[in-house]
Amino acid sequence: MSHLIAPSLLSADFGNLKKEIEMVNMSQADWFHLDVMDGVFVPNISFGFPVIHFINKYAKKPLDVHLMIIQPERYIKEFKKAGADILTVHYEAVTHLHRTVHAIKNEEMKAGVVLNPHTNVFLLEDIILDLDLVLIMSVNPGFGGQSFIENTYSKIGKLKELILKKNAKTLIEVDGGVNLSNAESLIKSGADILVAGNAVFKSDNPVETIRKLKDFQS
Repeated sequence: MSHLIAPSLLSADFGNLKKEIEMVNMSQADWFHLDVMDGVFVPNISFGFPVIHFINKYAKKPLDVHLMIIQPERYIKEFKKAGADILTVHYEAVTHLHRTVHAIKNEEMKAGVVLNPHTNVFLLEDIILDLDLVLIMSVNPGFGGQSFIENTYSKIGKLKELILKKNAKTLIEVDGGVNLSNAESLIKSGADILVAGNAVFKSDNPVETIRKLKDFQS
């Protein structure tokens, strides 16, 4: 499988959101990445259901919704109704992870688990077969535009080992500080999906930047 590119709309111009969505639609991007923050689990607040409904109205590609919120299990059905195709929850925010993952799958969404930079990938050993993807945070969650954490490469390698050991089909997604300088190394390390925010939306030519991110080979 060729790697996927998921531009993060957190870095988009919300004053021209429809135009930004249409840009992603016409680009080689594969998914829209949506960061939902509650100001409790992370020290920032982003957007909720009305904005996701709006994005879903115009998006022609799957919505990859990353929940940086406490007790995400309370809102699974609502995110499905809002248009989420992929729903990822933080390992650190969920008490009953197996139950939550299967509640997401029961709503016919792909289910993923997110790991903060300090969280060991081997904590997922008993659930990796149930996961469609694992999202590795390569910055501390909460704000866009942070510096990439170099230990991410090693972490991807360890997760890849676990996936192969368990004969799982889980995809590896990376979010935080992804750009044209490190994308190729991330793919070669084993990443299947790259989330890029500022690298895309702050570039002079976002469509061209997405094409370049897509063209890297493993």
